[in-house]
Formats: sequence, C-alpha cells, structure tokens
Amino acid sequence: MIALGDGIRAADAAADAYLAGKHIPGVAYGVVIGGELVHSRGIGTLRVGETAPPDADSVFRIASMTKSFTAATIVGLRDEGRLSLDDPIGRHVPELEQLRGPTADSPPVTVRHLLTMSSGLATDDPWGDRQQGLDLEAFSALLRGPLTFAWPPGTRFEYSNLGYGILGRLITNVAGTEYREVVHRRLLEPLGMIATTYLRDDVPAERLGHGYLWRDDAYVEEPIDPYGALAAMGGVFTSVRDLARWVAFFTDAVPARDDPEGNWPLSRASRREMQQVHRPWAPEVILSGPDADPAGQAGGYGFGLYAVDDTRWGRITGHSGGYPGYGSSMRWHGASGLGVIVLANHRYAPSTLLGHELLSSLLTADVAPARRIRPAASTAAARADVERLLEAWDDEIAGRLFAMNVELDEPLTQRRAAIERLRASHGPLHPDPGLPDESDTPLHVAWWLAGERGGRVRIEVRMAPTGAPLVQALGLTVVGEPSAAILTVATSVVRTINAAGPAEPALPGDVDVGPAIDRAALARVLRIVAARHSPLELGPAVAGDGAASATWRLLGKRGELDLEIERDAEAGLVTGLKLRQRPPVVPPHAD
Repeated sequence: MIALGDGIRAADAAADAYLAGKHIPGVAYGVVIGGELVHSRGIGTLRVGETAPPDADSVFRIASMTKSFTAATIVGLRDEGRLSLDDPIGRHVPELEQLRGPTADSPPVTVRHLLTMSSGLATDDPWGDRQQGLDLEAFSALLRGPLTFAWPPGTRFEYSNLGYGILGRLITNVAGTEYREVVHRRLLEPLGMIATTYLRDDVPAERLGHGYLWRDDAYVEEPIDPYGALAAMGGVFTSVRDLARWVAFFTDAVPARDDPEGNWPLSRASRREMQQVHRPWAPEVILSGPDADPAGQAGGYGFGLYAVDDTRWGRITGHSGGYPGYGSSMRWHGASGLGVIVLANHRYAPSTLLGHELLSSLLTADVAPARRIRPAASTAAARADVERLLEAWDDEIAGRLFAMNVELDEPLTQRRAAIERLRASHGPLHPDPGLPDESDTPLHVAWWLAGERGGRVRIEVRMAPTGAPLVQALGLTVVGEPSAAILTVATSVVRTINAAGPAEPALPGDVDVGPAIDRAALARVLRIVAARHSPLELGPAVAGDGAASATWRLLGKRGELDLEIERDAEAGLVTGLKLRQRPPVVPPHAD
C-alpha cells in the first residue's frame, strides 16, 4: 500500500495522459473512498469561450446513469409491497396491456425484464437519446404500439432505453405522482443530493456545463432536451459531489453485517440486490497488445447497474452514460470501497474509458486495500482440528469433526492410514510461507504445510450446511520432495529461459530428453516463455511424487507458470516436459 497522495497523483497523471489530444471542452472527476469524496479535479471549461473551469459542484447531464435512480425507486416500491418485480408490465401501465412478444409462445413482459434489460425490446441507441423530451401523451401513443422486439422476453440481454422510459411511467402510475417528483422525494432528499435535478432551469447558470460536439474543427453547442417521457432513462443533471453520495449509497451496502441500517432510503439487502448480475452478457477477452497476457471479464446487468468480474481487480459495479453533449461514468470496487466518477461535456465523451484508467490506477496503487474472503470461525476451528489429526490421529476429534458422508466417501481407517504414511515420509509438518491460504467462501479453506524431511501437503476443508459446524470434505494433496536429478532438470530449464538472448534459445544442454518429446515444439515453447515471462524464479514444488514426476510453480513479474517434468530414472531420460501459464482468476474478494 502506498500513500493516498501518491495514488491520487498517479490517477491525475493517468487522466492527463488519457485526455491529451482529445477534443473535450471540460471534465470533472472525483475519487470516493469509504463513502467520502477524497479528491476532485476539473480540467478545461464548462462553456466554450469562457474561463469556467469545472469542479466538484459543476453540473452535467449524466444520461444513462439515470437508470440507477429509476431502478432504486422501483425497488423501494417493491419493498413496500406496492408492486412485484414479476408483475406483467401491463398491470401497471395500461397502454401495454396488449403488449406481446415476437413469438406466440413469448411470456408477458414483466417489471423484472425491463429492470434487467431482458425484455427483448430492440436496442435503441441512439434513437432513444433523441426521445428524452418526448411529450407524455405522445409517449402513451407510442406505447400502444406496435413495438419491435429483438428477442423473446427473458432470454437475452438487450439494452433498451425505451424499457426504462416505461419504468418511469410505471413509477408515476404506482406512486400517483409524476416520476421526477417521486425520485426527488424518495431518494434525492434523504441522501442530501441538493444539486441533482431533472430540470435544467433548476441549475444555476454559472454551474451548468453546456454540451458540445467537435465538428469541422470547431465546437458546436448541442441543444438540451427538456424533461419528458424518457427522462427515466437519462434525464438527471448532477455533480461529482452529489454522485459521491450516490456511490456511497451503494458501497455502504457491502459487506453484509449486523450493524444498524442507518438512514439510507433503501435497505442494505436491496442495495446489494441491485448490484448483482441478474441478466448476464457474453464474456469478454481483453487483448491489450501482442505481448500482453489476455485478461477476462464476465458480468451482466443488475437493476439499473452493471456488475463485471475482472480477472485483475475482481467485481466492479457502476454505470456509464452517453448523450448528445455529454458523457459520464461512475464505477466502484465494492471490496475496497473505492469509487470514481467522471463527467464531461462532449457528445458521448469517452468517460467510461477514463473512469477505467482512473480506477485501475488507484487499485494498482492499493490506496484502499480490498477485503478478502476469510474463513468463518467454524472453518478456522475445523482447520485447527485437522492439523491435530495430522500431528496425531485422535478418534474423538474425528468423531465430532466430520459429517456423516465423510466416512461413506472414504472410510476413516483409510484416511488415518494415509495420514500415517504422510507423517512417515514427510516428518512433522509446519506452515509453508511460500504458498498462500485460499478461501473461495467463508466455509472453505485450503492451505499448505511443509515437511521437515522435505515435500509438502495441501489440505482442503469444506464445511457442511448443517447447524453444527461439520466438515463435509477433507482433501490431502501430498507432494514429494523432488530428487536431485529431477531438480537439476527444472533448474536447467529455468536457467535456459532466463539466459535467452536475441538468438533462439536452445534446449537445455545438460538435459537428456526421450524420443516422445517433440524437441522443435519444446524449443518453440521455451522461446515464447523467454520472450514473455523471463526472468523467472523456480518456486515451490506443488505436485508429483518427487522421483518420477514433479511440478513447480515458476514465479515472474508477469504472472506464474507451472513447470511439469516427468523423468525415467532407470533410463536417465526426461519423458515429459510441459510449461503451462496459470490462467488469471478473479481475486477472492469479499463483497
């Protein structure tokens, strides 16, 4: 972890580098940590031709980020029992009573479908951006149809601005008051978001960022649509300071805990529900360059928010907005409580990309350490009992520790015999600092112990879903101490990789390989590994019996690999040699 100030300076430098050469009149951004706006900055101007630098109180239209306000209002009405998310939308919006999907077997469009972008209504960017100020009566006529579907409801993600316009009409009908007034009363007032509005005339002229388009080497001011029927999908005007409060509204909801709820307008459970993936979209593989390792993202849409699991950072939640004259983004990392907000006054300004750069810079700096999944008290107690069994088997401990399935899966007599063999081969066991503990839930833990005579063992425990905490799964992965001969092979391979220069690296000269190994293919793999990963360090052995086979973890700044070697001791030949890059995995963060 580095000092917050250093991290902020790195983020500011990332913003300057990203915005260089881009025709964006003005940008305001902010950093939120622990629910507080800890940094804000403005670049450029709110109004072309004026010296009007933006700041945390400057107001921009945030376009589709508005959807999170609409969704939170719907969830609040649901919590009060005034609607169900599985209600057909025609129950609350009479103009849609006859709405039918594209096929005879399509189910009715529900409130949940519209919230999660799975109604099947055709994607409507950029058409929807020009409907912001649509007259309410004209909107009623539009809803009476016909409407165009891309998919049957409930089958696929399909982004729909019109769908959120429909949700705005639902809010008006259910609450009995015009949509914007309902949002103001239920969300903006309780949260103290005094700069946030749906009406341009509410914004002091000196604080309003005018929207622009760069065309024919000049800025052209864009007209701002008035409040209208599709305001529920993109009509909010607000500031970085107010949005910091909105981000805090969501980051406060994690982790789940027993603390009092506080005075938030939605329960923590409902705010967490909004941030879950309710409709997934296709996974994405990110290739930033030919020499870079691929990264992956998988996620989808929640309730007015997206949630993405990133293999580098874990779960990222938020929303972006693009509109004639404006671009915006908010995103946060729930495990650390770190969030960023970007507002800009240019048509579809790439605020999402800038937000990504800012958040990545701050996460790299580790300015707000992430909460990790930790074993529950019952899991930690079970771990201690398992280590007692490894030291000296005790029938009383085993009798109270294991769920009934453990004996059925493998008799305890066999488990005891395996542990006795482990003690005989490895000697007394002690913690292995070279390999970290792992937990994918609070009811799971895996850890490593090293033997005094060499070798190590990986122990894995998973608890049963019973009232009394019992172990339902106990796994032991025994790793033998590599022999001198097989260790020599591994050392030579790593030395060959690290010594590779401009010329093609040869196969290790002191390693005799058997006829089953494709020498040309192996040399090609060594060249690739040398180019992308060297220098590498030979880490701990994590698999194999140590005599005929061993697998080592190779450690480098650009990731980890596994080196797997098989050797015929009688013939003195290497019969198998494989290098595998360890795939990136989503960090085990506690959201």
